[in-house]
Amino acid sequence: MATYKEIKGTQIEAVASDPSNPVEGQVWYNTTSNVLKGFKILAAGSWATGGNMNTARSQLAGAGNSSDSALGFGGYVPSSPTTGATESYNGTNWTEVNDLNVAGDNMGGAGSATAALAFGGGPGTKDKTETWNGTNWTEVNDLNTAREIMGTAGYNTNTAVLGFGGYNPSPGNQAVTELWNGTNWTEVNDMNTARQALAGSGITTAALAFGGRVDPPISALTESWNGTNWTEVSDLGTARYFITGSQTSSTSALAFGGVISSPSNATANTELWNGSSWAEQNNLSTARSRAGASGTSSSAGMFGGYTGTAPFSAATEEWSGTTPTTVTFTDS
Repeated sequence: MATYKEIKGTQIEAVASDPSNPVEGQVWYNTTSNVLKGFKILAAGSWATGGNMNTARSQLAGAGNSSDSALGFGGYVPSSPTTGATESYNGTNWTEVNDLNVAGDNMGGAGSATAALAFGGGPGTKDKTETWNGTNWTEVNDLNTAREIMGTAGYNTNTAVLGFGGYNPSPGNQAVTELWNGTNWTEVNDMNTARQALAGSGITTAALAFGGRVDPPISALTESWNGTNWTEVSDLGTARYFITGSQTSSTSALAFGGVISSPSNATANTELWNGSSWAEQNNLSTARSRAGASGTSSSAGMFGGYTGTAPFSAATEEWSGTTPTTVTFTDS
């Protein structure tokens, strides 16, 4: 029979208290309670249907700290073609609130439903930044590098946000990373691989970037940010771009939807990041890309987007995540 070290590559760790952020499959010996413990997932997560947005659209941005507290803003609609429309979600209904000052699509979004940040985007690459206070949008200082379809991290705040990657017609795919401190954007260290239409998760000192397009191929690359540098880690199981993700952390993230080949070929694939690898989860009800998102790896929302067959969606899906728990090993 294989030993734990042969399977995991390490000995079982002896610790005085349980780890604060264990990963699935981790085992340790608690020397205080003299108990062998481990961490596992008890139940699979799933997607459920939520309330429809008032304005069907794709290429929108989102913010919010759960599946039932979200903000959707901007996007592409056939009649405009871009919109500054902003809607707030309470878990049941979407309500129209005050518009962005500058209509746009493919923006970065971060923060909560009452304190959000919108930045970059199109049409034509923009460097604009706007902050939301729960009632109104206010223009603030611009990005240093104008771009669209970038990855973002900034869970539950609009004063500490990271924007990375993206696209600018000249020179194309970007590796640029910028840090927002509530007043100004500052350039920090670049990603290892320039790419566009990626997703992100986390906070300004611990973020994750995943998926995207590295011309010409579609990417499964994942990079982890420690507050100073980006490091390549394990790839997604399914390569895709125009992907959507939760905003939780660099050790717990959810990746869903996206494009796996041609722009009309959307996927419903959902994957969960545990800090070291991605694992397949239950799929979205409807495959789509270019959507807005809110929430965490245990309570996420996906809204709007592009399905390919019915191009502009108003649908919302709500993710109820897996149930992680610490278990105690006994002789019985």
